[in-house]
Amino acid sequence: MSQPVTAFGPDFPFSYDRWLGHPQGLGTLPSRHHGAKVAIIGAGMAGITAGYELMRMGLRPIFYEPGRIGGRLRSQAFTGQTDVVAELGGMRFPKSSRAFYHYVNKLGLKVKPFPNPLTKAAGSTVIEIEGRRHYAETLDDLPELYREVAEAYDAALEEGARFSDLKAAISARDVDRIKEIWNPLVKAWDERTFYDFVVSSEAFQKLSFHHREVFGQVGFGTGGWDSDFPNSMLEILRVNLTELDDDQHLIAGGADQVPQGIWAHAPVGPVHWPHGTTLKSLNGGAPRTGAARIFRDKRGQLCVTDKWGHTDAYEAVVVTCQSWLMTTAIEVQENLFSPKLWMALDRTRYMQSSKTFVMTDRPFWRDRDAEGREVMSMTLTDRLTRGTYLLDQGPGKPGVMCLTYSWMTDALKMLPLPVEQRVSLALSALEQIYPGVDIRSHIIGDPITVSWEADPNFLGAFKGALPGHYRYNHRMYSHFVQSGKPQMERGIFLAGDDVSWTPGWVEGAVSTALNAVWGVMDHLGGRTERTNPGPGDCWSELGPVELGE
Repeated sequence: MSQPVTAFGPDFPFSYDRWLGHPQGLGTLPSRHHGAKVAIIGAGMAGITAGYELMRMGLRPIFYEPGRIGGRLRSQAFTGQTDVVAELGGMRFPKSSRAFYHYVNKLGLKVKPFPNPLTKAAGSTVIEIEGRRHYAETLDDLPELYREVAEAYDAALEEGARFSDLKAAISARDVDRIKEIWNPLVKAWDERTFYDFVVSSEAFQKLSFHHREVFGQVGFGTGGWDSDFPNSMLEILRVNLTELDDDQHLIAGGADQVPQGIWAHAPVGPVHWPHGTTLKSLNGGAPRTGAARIFRDKRGQLCVTDKWGHTDAYEAVVVTCQSWLMTTAIEVQENLFSPKLWMALDRTRYMQSSKTFVMTDRPFWRDRDAEGREVMSMTLTDRLTRGTYLLDQGPGKPGVMCLTYSWMTDALKMLPLPVEQRVSLALSALEQIYPGVDIRSHIIGDPITVSWEADPNFLGAFKGALPGHYRYNHRMYSHFVQSGKPQMERGIFLAGDDVSWTPGWVEGAVSTALNAVWGVMDHLGGRTERTNPGPGDCWSELGPVELGE
Protein backbone atom coordinates (compact mmCIF):
# COMPACT_ATOMS: atom_id res chain seq x y z
CA MET A 1 0.00 0.00 0.00
CA SER A 2 1.38 3.42 -1.00
CA GLN A 3 2.37 5.69 1.89
CA PRO A 4 2.01 9.49 1.78
CA VAL A 5 5.13 11.48 0.95
CA THR A 6 6.64 13.33 3.90
CA ALA A 7 9.59 15.68 4.36
CA PHE A 8 11.81 12.63 4.87
CA GLY A 9 15.26 13.47 3.54
CA PRO A 10 16.54 13.18 0.92
CA ASP A 11 19.82 14.53 2.32
CA PHE A 12 19.33 13.27 5.87
CA PRO A 13 16.51 10.69 5.88
CA PHE A 14 15.65 10.79 9.56
CA SER A 15 12.06 10.46 10.80
CA TYR A 16 11.64 13.58 12.92
CA ASP A 17 7.90 12.99 13.21
CA ARG A 18 8.44 9.50 14.62
CA TRP A 19 11.13 10.72 17.03
CA LEU A 20 8.72 13.40 18.27
CA GLY A 21 5.79 11.04 18.60
CA HIS A 22 7.58 8.17 20.35
CA PRO A 23 6.22 7.41 23.86
CA GLN A 24 9.75 7.24 25.28
CA GLY A 25 10.31 10.93 24.53
CA LEU A 26 13.32 12.63 22.96
CA GLY A 27 15.79 11.74 25.69
CA THR A 28 16.93 12.38 29.26
CA LEU A 29 19.55 14.49 31.01
CA PRO A 30 21.60 13.82 34.14
CA SER A 31 19.72 15.24 37.12
CA ARG A 32 22.63 17.55 37.98
CA HIS A 33 21.70 19.61 34.91
CA HIS A 34 18.02 19.94 35.73
CA GLY A 35 17.12 23.62 35.89
CA ALA A 36 20.28 24.64 34.03
CA LYS A 37 19.95 27.66 31.77
CA VAL A 38 20.24 27.46 28.00
CA ALA A 39 20.15 30.62 25.87
CA ILE A 40 17.89 30.65 22.82
CA ILE A 41 18.72 33.42 20.33
CA GLY A 42 15.50 34.16 18.45
CA ALA A 43 11.88 33.30 19.22
CA GLY A 44 10.74 32.16 15.80
CA MET A 45 9.50 28.64 15.15
CA ALA A 46 13.00 27.16 15.44
CA GLY A 47 13.75 28.86 18.75
CA ILE A 48 10.35 28.09 20.24
CA THR A 49 10.59 24.42 19.19
CA ALA A 50 14.07 24.03 20.66
CA GLY A 51 13.10 25.82 23.86
CA TYR A 52 9.92 23.82 24.35
CA GLU A 53 11.61 20.44 23.97
CA LEU A 54 14.57 21.45 26.17
CA MET A 55 12.11 22.64 28.84
CA ARG A 56 10.40 19.25 28.71
CA MET A 57 13.81 17.66 29.44
CA GLY A 58 14.23 19.80 32.55
CA LEU A 59 16.33 22.71 31.26
CA ARG A 60 15.49 26.41 31.56
CA PRO A 61 15.53 28.07 28.13
CA ILE A 62 16.10 31.85 28.26
CA PHE A 63 15.04 33.68 25.11
CA TYR A 64 16.57 36.71 23.40
CA GLU A 65 14.28 38.33 20.83
CA PRO A 66 14.43 41.94 19.54
CA GLY A 67 11.16 41.68 17.62
CA ARG A 68 8.09 39.57 18.23
CA ILE A 69 7.49 35.92 19.03
CA GLY A 70 6.98 34.00 15.82
CA GLY A 71 9.78 35.24 13.57
CA ARG A 72 8.67 34.80 9.97
CA LEU A 73 5.42 33.27 11.12
CA ARG A 74 4.08 36.80 11.35
CA SER A 75 0.31 37.27 11.30
CA GLN A 76 -0.82 40.88 11.51
CA ALA A 77 -4.46 41.58 12.30
CA PHE A 78 -6.31 44.15 10.24
CA THR A 79 -7.80 47.22 11.86
CA GLY A 80 -10.64 46.27 14.17
CA GLN A 81 -10.02 42.53 13.79
CA THR A 82 -8.42 39.81 15.88
CA ASP A 83 -8.57 36.72 13.67
CA VAL A 84 -8.65 38.30 10.20
CA VAL A 85 -4.96 38.62 9.43
CA ALA A 86 -2.36 39.29 6.79
CA GLU A 87 0.20 36.48 6.71
CA LEU A 88 3.38 38.45 6.13
CA GLY A 89 5.67 35.45 6.34
CA GLY A 90 4.80 31.76 6.11
CA MET A 91 1.21 31.38 4.98
CA ARG A 92 0.90 27.93 3.37
CA PHE A 93 2.01 24.75 5.04
CA PRO A 94 2.30 21.46 3.13
CA LYS A 95 0.84 18.41 4.82
CA SER A 96 4.15 16.61 4.25
CA SER A 97 5.60 18.83 7.02
CA ARG A 98 4.85 16.24 9.69
CA ALA A 99 7.14 17.62 12.41
CA PHE A 100 5.56 21.08 12.14
CA TYR A 101 2.05 19.61 12.23
CA HIS A 102 3.01 17.78 15.44
CA TYR A 103 2.86 21.19 17.12
CA VAL A 104 -0.18 22.40 15.15
CA ASN A 105 -2.07 19.33 16.35
CA LYS A 106 -0.78 19.68 19.91
CA LEU A 107 -2.46 23.09 20.03
CA GLY A 108 -5.66 21.87 18.34
CA LEU A 109 -5.49 24.56 15.67
CA LYS A 110 -7.76 24.42 12.64
CA VAL A 111 -6.35 24.30 9.14
CA LYS A 112 -7.94 24.55 5.73
CA PRO A 113 -6.67 24.19 2.16
CA PHE A 114 -4.72 27.16 0.82
CA PRO A 115 -6.13 28.68 -2.41
CA ASN A 116 -3.16 27.94 -4.65
CA PRO A 117 -3.61 28.22 -8.43
CA LEU A 118 -5.76 25.56 -10.09
CA THR A 119 -6.86 24.06 -6.77
CA LYS A 120 -10.38 23.47 -5.55
CA ALA A 121 -9.74 25.90 -2.69
CA ALA A 122 -8.99 28.68 -5.17
CA GLY A 123 -12.23 28.05 -7.05
CA SER A 124 -10.85 29.61 -10.19
CA THR A 125 -7.52 30.85 -11.52
CA VAL A 126 -6.71 33.55 -14.06
CA ILE A 127 -3.40 33.46 -15.87
CA GLU A 128 -2.46 36.59 -17.79
CA ILE A 129 0.80 36.82 -19.72
CA GLU A 130 1.68 39.40 -22.38
CA GLY A 131 -1.85 40.74 -22.16
CA ARG A 132 -3.51 37.39 -22.93
CA ARG A 133 -5.95 36.33 -20.22
CA HIS A 134 -7.12 32.77 -19.52
CA TYR A 135 -9.77 31.75 -16.97
CA ALA A 136 -9.50 28.21 -15.58
CA GLU A 137 -10.86 26.00 -12.85
CA THR A 138 -8.61 23.07 -13.80
CA LEU A 139 -5.50 22.66 -15.94
CA ASP A 140 -7.68 21.26 -18.74
CA ASP A 141 -9.37 24.67 -19.08
CA LEU A 142 -6.09 26.29 -20.17
CA PRO A 143 -4.67 26.35 -23.72
CA GLU A 144 -2.56 23.41 -24.85
CA LEU A 145 0.65 25.35 -24.27
CA TYR A 146 0.17 25.17 -20.49
CA ARG A 147 -0.35 21.43 -20.51
CA GLU A 148 2.80 21.08 -22.65
CA VAL A 149 4.78 23.09 -20.10
CA ALA A 150 3.50 20.99 -17.19
CA GLU A 151 4.23 17.73 -18.98
CA ALA A 152 7.69 18.94 -20.02
CA TYR A 153 8.66 19.66 -16.41
CA ASP A 154 7.39 16.26 -15.31
CA ALA A 155 9.47 14.67 -18.05
CA ALA A 156 12.53 16.74 -17.11
CA LEU A 157 12.27 15.55 -13.52
CA GLU A 158 12.14 11.93 -14.64
CA GLU A 159 15.04 12.40 -17.04
CA GLY A 160 17.31 14.36 -14.73
CA ALA A 161 16.42 13.09 -11.28
CA ARG A 162 14.70 9.67 -11.48
CA PHE A 163 11.85 11.52 -9.85
CA SER A 164 9.24 8.76 -9.52
CA ASP A 165 11.73 6.24 -8.12
CA LEU A 166 13.06 8.73 -5.60
CA LYS A 167 9.61 9.87 -4.48
CA ALA A 168 8.57 6.25 -3.99
CA ALA A 169 11.65 5.65 -1.85
CA ILE A 170 10.89 8.74 0.25
CA SER A 171 7.28 7.65 0.66
CA ALA A 172 8.43 4.19 1.80
CA ARG A 173 11.17 5.74 3.99
CA ASP A 174 13.60 3.38 2.26
CA VAL A 175 16.89 4.91 3.40
CA ASP A 176 19.19 2.75 1.28
CA ARG A 177 17.19 3.40 -1.87
CA ILE A 178 17.04 7.14 -1.19
CA LYS A 179 20.79 7.38 -0.80
CA GLU A 180 21.43 5.18 -3.84
CA ILE A 181 19.51 7.64 -6.04
CA TRP A 182 20.04 10.97 -4.26
CA ASN A 183 23.77 10.96 -3.52
CA PRO A 184 24.80 10.84 -7.20
CA LEU A 185 22.32 13.67 -7.90
CA VAL A 186 24.10 15.84 -5.34
CA LYS A 187 27.37 15.42 -7.18
CA ALA A 188 25.73 15.93 -10.57
CA TRP A 189 23.64 19.02 -9.79
CA ASP A 190 25.30 20.93 -6.94
CA GLU A 191 27.00 23.35 -9.32
CA ARG A 192 24.17 23.70 -11.82
CA THR A 193 21.17 26.02 -11.69
CA PHE A 194 17.47 25.35 -11.86
CA TYR A 195 17.38 27.12 -15.22
CA ASP A 196 20.17 24.86 -16.50
CA PHE A 197 18.13 21.82 -15.44
CA VAL A 198 15.11 23.07 -17.38
CA VAL A 199 16.80 24.21 -20.60
CA SER A 200 19.14 21.22 -20.83
CA SER A 201 16.32 18.70 -20.52
CA GLU A 202 15.27 16.87 -23.64
CA ALA A 203 11.62 17.71 -22.98
CA PHE A 204 12.12 21.49 -22.91
CA GLN A 205 14.59 21.47 -25.80
CA LYS A 206 11.72 20.28 -27.99
CA LEU A 207 9.66 23.31 -27.01
CA SER A 208 9.94 27.02 -27.67
CA PHE A 209 11.51 29.75 -25.59
CA HIS A 210 7.98 30.93 -24.85
CA HIS A 211 7.26 27.61 -23.12
CA ARG A 212 10.21 28.23 -20.78
CA GLU A 213 9.05 31.79 -20.31
CA VAL A 214 5.59 30.61 -19.30
CA PHE A 215 7.10 28.08 -16.89
CA GLY A 216 9.09 30.86 -15.26
CA GLN A 217 6.22 33.33 -15.12
CA VAL A 218 3.46 30.95 -14.08
CA GLY A 219 4.81 27.52 -13.19
CA PHE A 220 2.39 25.16 -11.48
CA GLY A 221 1.50 24.31 -7.90
CA THR A 222 2.34 27.49 -6.00
CA GLY A 223 3.03 29.78 -8.96
CA GLY A 224 5.93 31.01 -11.09
CA TRP A 225 9.45 29.68 -10.78
CA ASP A 226 11.66 32.29 -12.43
CA SER A 227 12.80 33.89 -9.17
CA ASP A 228 14.40 30.52 -8.35
CA PHE A 229 16.05 30.04 -11.75
CA PRO A 230 19.54 31.10 -10.45
CA ASN A 231 19.32 28.73 -7.45
CA SER A 232 20.97 25.35 -7.16
CA MET A 233 18.78 22.68 -8.72
CA LEU A 234 19.22 20.58 -5.59
CA GLU A 235 17.14 23.09 -3.66
CA ILE A 236 14.26 22.81 -6.14
CA LEU A 237 14.45 19.02 -6.24
CA ARG A 238 14.09 18.82 -2.47
CA VAL A 239 10.92 20.90 -2.60
CA ASN A 240 9.39 18.83 -5.39
CA LEU A 241 10.42 15.47 -3.95
CA THR A 242 8.98 16.06 -0.49
CA GLU A 243 5.82 17.76 -1.82
CA LEU A 244 6.51 21.02 -0.04
CA ASP A 245 4.89 22.74 -3.03
CA ASP A 246 1.76 20.58 -2.89
CA ASP A 247 -1.33 19.99 -0.68
CA GLN A 248 -0.75 23.16 1.29
CA HIS A 249 -2.95 24.44 4.10
CA LEU A 250 -3.29 27.67 6.04
CA ILE A 251 -3.71 28.05 9.80
CA ALA A 252 -7.15 29.51 10.48
CA GLY A 253 -6.74 32.72 12.46
CA GLY A 254 -3.03 33.09 11.76
CA ALA A 255 0.15 31.04 11.54
CA ASP A 256 1.75 32.86 14.46
CA GLN A 257 -0.67 30.99 16.73
CA VAL A 258 1.74 28.05 16.50
CA PRO A 259 4.89 29.61 18.01
CA GLN A 260 2.87 31.84 20.33
CA GLY A 261 0.78 28.87 21.41
CA ILE A 262 3.84 26.73 22.15
CA TRP A 263 5.34 29.66 24.08
CA ALA A 264 2.37 29.53 26.44
CA HIS A 265 1.75 25.76 26.35
CA ALA A 266 2.24 23.73 29.52
CA PRO A 267 3.49 20.23 28.61
CA VAL A 268 2.20 17.18 30.42
CA GLY A 269 4.69 15.80 32.93
CA PRO A 270 7.80 17.88 32.21
CA VAL A 271 10.99 16.72 33.88
CA HIS A 272 12.00 18.79 36.94
CA TRP A 273 9.45 21.57 36.46
CA PRO A 274 6.06 21.69 38.25
CA HIS A 275 2.80 21.15 36.40
CA GLY A 276 1.79 24.28 34.53
CA THR A 277 5.32 25.44 33.68
CA THR A 278 5.61 27.15 30.30
CA LEU A 279 8.30 28.91 28.32
CA LYS A 280 6.47 32.11 29.12
CA SER A 281 6.58 31.49 32.88
CA LEU A 282 10.27 30.51 32.82
CA ASN A 283 11.03 33.80 31.03
CA GLY A 284 9.06 36.06 33.33
CA GLY A 285 6.36 36.64 30.75
CA ALA A 286 8.49 37.91 27.86
CA PRO A 287 11.82 37.28 26.13
CA ARG A 288 14.81 39.43 26.88
CA THR A 289 15.71 42.03 24.31
CA GLY A 290 17.94 40.99 21.43
CA ALA A 291 21.40 39.53 21.93
CA ALA A 292 24.28 41.95 21.39
CA ARG A 293 27.22 39.65 22.14
CA ILE A 294 27.96 35.91 22.43
CA PHE A 295 31.30 34.87 23.91
CA ARG A 296 33.15 32.63 26.36
CA ASP A 297 34.28 34.19 29.62
CA LYS A 298 37.62 33.55 31.32
CA ARG A 299 36.21 30.40 32.96
CA GLY A 300 35.22 29.01 29.57
CA GLN A 301 31.47 29.47 30.07
CA LEU A 302 29.28 30.55 27.20
CA CYS A 303 27.80 33.99 27.84
CA VAL A 304 25.22 36.23 26.19
CA THR A 305 24.98 39.98 26.63
CA ASP A 306 21.67 41.60 25.72
CA LYS A 307 21.22 45.02 24.13
CA TRP A 308 20.89 46.66 27.56
CA GLY A 309 24.32 45.37 28.57
CA HIS A 310 23.20 42.59 30.92
CA THR A 311 25.29 39.40 30.69
CA ASP A 312 24.40 35.86 31.79
CA ALA A 313 26.31 32.58 31.56
CA TYR A 314 24.74 29.45 30.08
CA GLU A 315 25.34 25.72 29.79
CA ALA A 316 24.62 25.93 26.05
CA VAL A 317 23.46 28.42 23.42
CA VAL A 318 21.08 27.76 20.51
CA VAL A 319 21.31 30.39 17.76
CA THR A 320 18.26 30.49 15.47
CA CYS A 321 18.56 33.96 13.92
CA GLN A 322 19.49 34.40 10.27
CA SER A 323 23.21 33.91 9.80
CA TRP A 324 24.03 37.42 8.57
CA LEU A 325 22.96 38.82 11.95
CA MET A 326 25.96 37.09 13.52
CA THR A 327 28.23 39.49 11.62
CA THR A 328 26.01 42.57 11.43
CA ALA A 329 23.95 42.74 14.63
CA ILE A 330 25.52 40.38 17.18
CA GLU A 331 29.17 40.44 18.20
CA VAL A 332 30.05 36.74 18.13
CA GLN A 333 33.45 35.68 19.40
CA GLU A 334 35.25 34.52 16.30
CA ASN A 335 36.71 31.27 17.62
CA LEU A 336 33.28 29.91 18.64
CA PHE A 337 33.02 28.74 15.02
CA SER A 338 35.66 27.37 12.68
CA PRO A 339 36.86 29.52 9.76
CA LYS A 340 35.13 27.14 7.34
CA LEU A 341 31.83 27.48 9.19
CA TRP A 342 32.18 31.27 9.23
CA MET A 343 32.67 31.11 5.46
CA ALA A 344 29.42 29.15 5.14
CA LEU A 345 27.49 31.52 7.40
CA ASP A 346 28.77 34.56 5.55
CA ARG A 347 28.10 33.09 2.08
CA THR A 348 24.43 32.47 2.84
CA ARG A 349 22.45 34.25 0.15
CA TYR A 350 19.03 35.58 1.12
CA MET A 351 16.13 36.10 -1.26
CA GLN A 352 13.98 39.23 -1.22
CA SER A 353 10.22 39.05 -0.81
CA SER A 354 7.35 41.55 -0.73
CA LYS A 355 3.65 41.16 0.10
CA THR A 356 0.83 43.69 0.24
CA PHE A 357 -2.60 42.92 1.70
CA VAL A 358 -5.97 44.65 1.91
CA MET A 359 -9.16 43.69 3.73
CA THR A 360 -12.46 43.79 1.84
CA ASP A 361 -16.03 44.17 3.04
CA ARG A 362 -16.77 40.64 1.85
CA PRO A 363 -15.27 38.00 -0.50
CA PHE A 364 -16.81 39.77 -3.50
CA TRP A 365 -14.71 37.73 -5.93
CA ARG A 366 -17.14 34.86 -5.42
CA ASP A 367 -19.80 36.87 -7.31
CA ARG A 368 -20.54 35.51 -10.79
CA ASP A 369 -20.55 37.43 -14.04
CA ALA A 370 -22.97 37.04 -16.95
CA GLU A 371 -21.02 33.98 -18.18
CA GLY A 372 -21.24 32.29 -14.78
CA ARG A 373 -17.57 32.86 -13.96
CA GLU A 374 -16.22 34.26 -10.69
CA VAL A 375 -15.61 37.98 -11.17
CA MET A 376 -12.04 37.64 -9.78
CA SER A 377 -9.73 34.68 -9.39
CA MET A 378 -6.43 33.65 -7.90
CA THR A 379 -4.22 35.48 -10.41
CA LEU A 380 -0.80 34.76 -11.89
CA THR A 381 0.59 37.40 -14.21
CA ASP A 382 3.75 38.92 -15.63
CA ARG A 383 2.66 42.30 -14.26
CA LEU A 384 4.32 43.60 -11.10
CA THR A 385 1.72 41.92 -8.84
CA ARG A 386 2.92 38.49 -10.03
CA GLY A 387 0.70 36.50 -7.63
CA THR A 388 -2.64 37.65 -6.19
CA TYR A 389 -4.36 35.41 -3.63
CA LEU A 390 -7.98 35.71 -2.51
CA LEU A 391 -8.67 34.48 1.01
CA ASP A 392 -12.26 33.78 2.00
CA GLN A 393 -12.52 34.00 5.81
CA GLY A 394 -15.92 32.30 5.99
CA PRO A 395 -19.57 33.34 6.20
CA GLY A 396 -20.21 36.81 7.58
CA LYS A 397 -16.53 37.78 7.68
CA PRO A 398 -14.52 40.27 5.63
CA GLY A 399 -12.36 39.01 2.80
CA VAL A 400 -8.58 39.28 2.54
CA MET A 401 -6.68 39.95 -0.68
CA CYS A 402 -2.97 39.41 -0.98
CA LEU A 403 -2.76 41.94 -3.80
CA THR A 404 0.82 41.14 -4.67
CA TYR A 405 3.30 38.47 -3.65
CA SER A 406 6.62 38.92 -5.41
CA TRP A 407 10.25 37.89 -5.15
CA MET A 408 13.76 39.12 -5.89
CA THR A 409 13.84 41.92 -8.51
CA ASP A 410 10.03 42.14 -8.51
CA ALA A 411 10.12 42.60 -4.73
CA LEU A 412 12.87 45.22 -5.02
CA LYS A 413 10.57 47.34 -7.20
CA MET A 414 8.37 47.74 -4.11
CA LEU A 415 11.15 48.25 -1.57
CA PRO A 416 11.32 52.09 -1.49
CA LEU A 417 7.58 52.63 -1.84
CA PRO A 418 5.11 53.47 0.96
CA VAL A 419 2.20 51.09 1.48
CA GLU A 420 -0.36 53.38 -0.19
CA GLN A 421 1.71 53.50 -3.38
CA ARG A 422 2.19 49.73 -3.33
CA VAL A 423 -1.58 49.27 -3.11
CA SER A 424 -2.19 51.79 -5.88
CA LEU A 425 0.27 50.12 -8.25
CA ALA A 426 -1.16 46.67 -7.51
CA LEU A 427 -4.73 47.84 -8.09
CA SER A 428 -3.75 49.54 -11.35
CA ALA A 429 -2.23 46.28 -12.57
CA LEU A 430 -5.25 44.20 -11.52
CA GLU A 431 -7.65 46.66 -13.17
CA GLN A 432 -5.96 45.89 -16.48
CA ILE A 433 -6.78 42.21 -15.95
CA TYR A 434 -10.28 42.78 -14.52
CA PRO A 435 -11.47 46.01 -16.20
CA GLY A 436 -15.10 45.54 -15.13
CA VAL A 437 -14.44 44.91 -11.42
CA ASP A 438 -14.44 47.81 -8.95
CA ILE A 439 -11.97 46.40 -6.42
CA ARG A 440 -11.41 49.74 -4.70
CA SER A 441 -15.02 50.05 -3.54
CA HIS A 442 -14.68 46.87 -1.48
CA ILE A 443 -11.50 47.80 0.44
CA ILE A 444 -11.94 48.60 4.13
CA GLY A 445 -9.44 49.33 6.89
CA ASP A 446 -5.75 50.01 6.38
CA PRO A 447 -3.51 48.00 4.04
CA ILE A 448 -0.61 45.94 5.38
CA THR A 449 2.71 45.32 3.66
CA VAL A 450 6.16 43.87 4.24
CA SER A 451 9.57 43.82 2.56
CA TRP A 452 11.62 41.30 4.47
CA GLU A 453 14.96 42.61 3.26
CA ALA A 454 14.15 45.96 4.95
CA ASP A 455 13.63 44.35 8.36
CA PRO A 456 16.85 44.74 10.39
CA ASN A 457 16.08 41.52 12.27
CA PHE A 458 15.96 39.47 9.07
CA LEU A 459 17.69 41.24 6.13
CA GLY A 460 15.83 38.98 3.70
CA ALA A 461 13.07 36.43 3.37
CA PHE A 462 15.07 33.21 3.46
CA LYS A 463 18.11 31.48 2.04
CA GLY A 464 18.29 30.68 -1.65
CA ALA A 465 21.33 28.46 -2.16
CA LEU A 466 23.38 29.17 -5.26
CA PRO A 467 25.26 26.54 -7.29
CA GLY A 468 28.25 25.31 -5.33
CA HIS A 469 26.67 25.99 -1.94
CA TYR A 470 26.09 22.36 -0.96
CA ARG A 471 29.33 22.21 1.03
CA TYR A 472 28.36 25.37 2.92
CA ASN A 473 24.95 23.92 3.71
CA HIS A 474 26.56 20.69 4.88
CA ARG A 475 28.83 22.58 7.29
CA MET A 476 25.91 24.48 8.83
CA TYR A 477 23.49 21.56 8.99
CA SER A 478 26.01 19.11 10.49
CA HIS A 479 27.18 21.55 13.16
CA PHE A 480 24.97 19.98 15.85
CA VAL A 481 27.13 16.82 15.83
CA GLN A 482 30.07 18.16 17.82
CA SER A 483 32.16 15.13 18.73
CA GLY A 484 35.67 15.81 17.51
CA LYS A 485 35.27 19.58 17.51
CA PRO A 486 37.66 21.72 19.60
CA GLN A 487 36.34 22.47 23.07
CA MET A 488 36.04 26.16 22.22
CA GLU A 489 33.49 25.35 19.49
CA ARG A 490 31.27 23.08 21.58
CA GLY A 491 28.03 23.99 23.27
CA ILE A 492 26.79 26.54 20.74
CA PHE A 493 24.30 25.17 18.18
CA LEU A 494 22.75 26.51 14.98
CA ALA A 495 19.10 26.08 14.01
CA GLY A 496 16.59 27.68 11.67
CA ASP A 497 15.31 27.09 8.18
CA ASP A 498 18.37 28.76 6.63
CA VAL A 499 20.55 26.09 8.27
CA SER A 500 18.29 23.37 6.85
CA TRP A 501 18.21 21.76 3.43
CA THR A 502 14.78 23.32 2.79
CA PRO A 503 15.05 27.08 3.41
CA GLY A 504 11.81 29.00 3.38
CA TRP A 505 9.80 26.06 4.72
CA VAL A 506 8.92 25.88 8.39
CA GLU A 507 9.66 22.15 8.48
CA GLY A 508 13.32 23.06 8.06
CA ALA A 509 13.10 25.33 11.10
CA VAL A 510 11.51 22.60 13.19
CA SER A 511 13.87 19.80 12.12
CA THR A 512 17.05 21.83 12.72
CA ALA A 513 15.66 22.90 16.10
CA LEU A 514 15.26 19.23 16.96
CA ASN A 515 18.84 18.63 15.82
CA ALA A 516 19.93 21.34 18.26
CA VAL A 517 17.89 19.73 21.04
CA TRP A 518 19.78 16.47 20.49
CA GLY A 519 23.04 18.43 20.39
CA VAL A 520 22.39 20.19 23.71
CA MET A 521 21.32 16.92 25.31
CA ASP A 522 24.48 15.18 24.08
CA HIS A 523 26.67 18.10 25.16
CA LEU A 524 25.30 17.86 28.71
CA GLY A 525 25.81 14.11 28.94
CA GLY A 526 22.23 13.08 28.19
CA ARG A 527 21.06 10.21 26.04
CA THR A 528 18.15 8.96 24.00
CA GLU A 529 16.31 5.72 24.65
CA ARG A 530 17.59 2.75 22.64
CA THR A 531 14.16 2.32 21.04
CA ASN A 532 14.00 5.98 19.95
CA PRO A 533 17.39 7.13 18.66
CA GLY A 534 17.78 10.79 17.78
CA PRO A 535 19.31 12.50 14.74
CA GLY A 536 22.83 12.53 16.16
CA ASP A 537 22.63 8.85 17.05
CA CYS A 538 21.87 8.07 13.41
CA TRP A 539 24.31 10.53 11.86
CA SER A 540 27.03 8.07 10.87
CA GLU A 541 24.44 5.92 9.10
CA LEU A 542 22.14 8.56 7.61
CA GLY A 543 24.32 11.67 7.33
CA PRO A 544 24.36 13.64 4.08
CA VAL A 545 26.90 12.74 1.42
CA GLU A 546 30.10 14.75 1.66
CA LEU A 547 31.68 16.40 -1.34
CA GLY A 548 35.43 16.90 -1.33
CA GLU A 549 36.77 20.34 -0.52
